[in-house]
Amino acid sequence: MKAFVVDKYNKKGLLRLAEMPEPQLQDSDVLVEVHAAGVNLLDSKVRTGEFKLILPYRRPFILGHDVAGKVIRVGSKVRKFKAGDDVYARPRDGRIGTFAEFIAMDEADVALKPENLSMEEAASIPLVGLTAWQTLIDRANLKKGQKVFIQAGSGGVGTFAIQLAKHLGATVATTASASSADLVKSLGADVVVDYRQEDFEKVLSGYDVVLNSQDAKTLEKSLSVLKPGGKLISISGPPDSEFAREKGLNFTLRLVLRLLSRGIRAKAKRRAVQFSFLFMWAQGDQLSKIAALIESGAIRPVLDRVFPFEATNEALAYVETGRAKGKVVIKVR
Repeated sequence: MKAFVVDKYNKKGLLRLAEMPEPQLQDSDVLVEVHAAGVNLLDSKVRTGEFKLILPYRRPFILGHDVAGKVIRVGSKVRKFKAGDDVYARPRDGRIGTFAEFIAMDEADVALKPENLSMEEAASIPLVGLTAWQTLIDRANLKKGQKVFIQAGSGGVGTFAIQLAKHLGATVATTASASSADLVKSLGADVVVDYRQEDFEKVLSGYDVVLNSQDAKTLEKSLSVLKPGGKLISISGPPDSEFAREKGLNFTLRLVLRLLSRGIRAKAKRRAVQFSFLFMWAQGDQLSKIAALIESGAIRPVLDRVFPFEATNEALAYVETGRAKGKVVIKVR
């Protein structure tokens, strides 16, 4: 099969289009014919080796974390799916590889595709949808009437998280450029801060939750937005010792991550707010719940551009510019 692979970690290196063996099917796996694959900033970070200490892939490996496609075969222990099912998924860490014609995934990571979405639209959902769900529902326990600040509202995570937060009954603030203001308002944002004209930390206050997806400077500024007891949840780092424990990392790496997050944890403690780092995980049951929300009309996908499979490197480069509004998707077939 054709696939785009990482041969070596390199900030300027391109993915190589290669002929790779079709994935082997394990007992609990579904083999999926890939129709579309979402492109994420995480793909870029994995390609450059930014996560190689915690995600040690053996090169060459196939990149890609989002998929929509059709089930071709199932393993002997699979009960949820059958050949012919249209599905979508974020394959678990260690088994990524959606920039390819086929992928084998554990059935626990997979869900039936929302019926009202095309394959390209469905492929845009899993990673950002699970990130928003696990941040706002699992970690923040966001409730009706609470206030949440979601950074970068026109980005992949932002466009989904705004809609999910509104569905939960929260008041939503976000940052966006003037050209993206109408988009994020249409998704449900109540307060839009033009980051080119205003400092969000001077405009916003008394928030219950902040979803941080930006740099360390923005992370620190976010502390002043929260009220005492509020929650600062970062999906862009720094990883903390709790994450290290969840990943089962060795003592040295646990110590390193503890040191990396020491500064922000101390500042959060002084302000009586909670800091935590979230690295989303594969979860098919949550994707099924997300599919129900999409089919009900509560959440819609936001696509910026769809690239042909052959232009996967161009799609990744476009995501790296940070200018995409919503998601970028590769059409494989």
